[in-house]
Amino acid sequence: MSNAFAALIWWVVPIIAIIGALGYVVWVTKFQAKFENETMRSMGQFQRFQSTFRDRAELDAKAASEKERTEPSA
Repeated sequence: MSNAFAALIWWVVPIIAIIGALGYVVWVTKFQAKFENETMRSMGQFQRFQSTFRDRAELDAKAASEKERTEPSA
C-alpha cells in the first residue's frame, strides 16, 4: 500500500463519517416527525380495526349469555 493511498484513506473515512452524521442530524430535525406522525396515524387506524373485532366478540358473548338465560333448560 502506498503512502498516498494510506493518506487518502485517512482523509476519506472521516469525511464520509462527517457527511453521514450531518445527514442523520438533518433527518432527525426535519423528517423524523413526519414519519412518526404517519406511523402513529397508521397505528391508530390498526387499533380501531382491532377494536371492531373485540367489540363484535363482546356483543356476541353478551347475546349468547342473554339467550341462555331466556331459553328454558331441558
